[in-house]
Amino acid sequence: MDYARESCGAGAGKGLTPARFVWPYGGRSVYLSGSFTGWSEHWPMTPVEGCPTVFQTICSLPPGYHQYKFIVDGEWRHDEHQPFVTGNYGIVNTVLLNREPDNNPAVLSSHTTSGSSMDVDNETFQRVVRVSDNTLHDPLPKISEADLEASRHRISAFLSTHLAYELLPESGKVIALDVDLPVKQAFHILYEQGISTAPLWDFSKVQFVGVLSALDFILIMRELGKHGSNLTEEELEGHTISAWKQTKLYLTSQSIDHGKMLSKRLVQAGPDENLKDVTLKILQNRIATVPVTHSTSDDGSYPQLLYLASLSEVLKLVCRYFRHSASSLPILQLPICSLPLGTWVPKIGEPNRQPLAMLRPNSSLSAALNLFVQAEVSSIPIVDDNDSLLDVYSRSDITALAKDKIYTHINLEEMTIHQALQLGQEPLSYGSAGQRCHMCLRSDSLHKVMERLAKPGVRRAVIVEAGSKQVEGIISVGDIFRFLLS
Repeated sequence: MDYARESCGAGAGKGLTPARFVWPYGGRSVYLSGSFTGWSEHWPMTPVEGCPTVFQTICSLPPGYHQYKFIVDGEWRHDEHQPFVTGNYGIVNTVLLNREPDNNPAVLSSHTTSGSSMDVDNETFQRVVRVSDNTLHDPLPKISEADLEASRHRISAFLSTHLAYELLPESGKVIALDVDLPVKQAFHILYEQGISTAPLWDFSKVQFVGVLSALDFILIMRELGKHGSNLTEEELEGHTISAWKQTKLYLTSQSIDHGKMLSKRLVQAGPDENLKDVTLKILQNRIATVPVTHSTSDDGSYPQLLYLASLSEVLKLVCRYFRHSASSLPILQLPICSLPLGTWVPKIGEPNRQPLAMLRPNSSLSAALNLFVQAEVSSIPIVDDNDSLLDVYSRSDITALAKDKIYTHINLEEMTIHQALQLGQEPLSYGSAGQRCHMCLRSDSLHKVMERLAKPGVRRAVIVEAGSKQVEGIISVGDIFRFLLS
């Protein structure tokens, strides 16, 4: 079938339908073979840019029923998460392409589990498939309420029986800031230490009284950028953290919503608190970390700061515990596109879904800071004109403006996000997101995404379309725990 071989990777010819084949499970070399090659030719698949473990190829095939397999590092493989049947060549994956390329694609199989190795278009995992008896089925795998509750119960039980003490590393450092420290110096420390949050210590009260975070810097930057601001650059030079906190209370008291979001008491935990309570404290108070403190005196004076607990650290323990028993938790085997978690780009017919905040690289830094505060998001995907992922701008990136006091001589409306991203790191080449952008596919299992989010420094993963890296959604560590503990 030479016409199929010649059209592989090219656009569809007359009477042909483009189909994308994806192998998302890694390997050194991956090839595609199938009924459309006579099972004798092997078509090479190439890694997706930014996702080295995902291989793809796009072929133009005649409408009809096709069987295919992959050759991974010299071994014949099939994708267990894709529709498959037993044929003359063993277990093979299957696909049925419609006669008209513009029609919705269908998948033919006696198995109707979802996956990512055959992605005809962006909607493959949400479309209806027609099996040979012409009965309609949902291609997304289903889980019973009993299995769902059983999985959640096991994870909840694990968190309830393990303590915050288990999060403490064998060695490390924890940074706390004196409330009498100048704000400008405090943010320079955050930048130099590569952290976005630090507990605040008040010597007069002999206790921790709050937290200084990147959000504080964002609010200061927005305030400095206002006409008629109550805070000048000169005042900021001598402004202490405690003075800024009082200023913030005054500013946010003008807005009920912002005051509700920002005027919070210090949330902390003890080393003997169970991980479920620690996790719920973070989720319910919508904070990034919880200081783990301990005092040897009965009155709680002179507490020791042991650690800053985060959801990422908790998730790491969960993944480590269930790593070899994930199959016993049905919920972990489901693709994330079938679960109610994360924030997704709204589809047609979903007007009530909250839109996913995205910006172009030439958008102003002011637009990004406004989104952080008003939309209450911690990160913003930066995309090109086709909504393909280029980079991610997060709250913690704002501390880069403390370098050499850059914040004193920039205009938030004139500085672009592209320029802001280059301040605290080596210049990025757009089109190559690097390790700053952690991506996943909508067909990835919940367990796979959890393992990725449990890695050091990873707080979120952007869900992208396999070939184009077009942004489809974003999923955070907080999304994972809100779903697991709901």
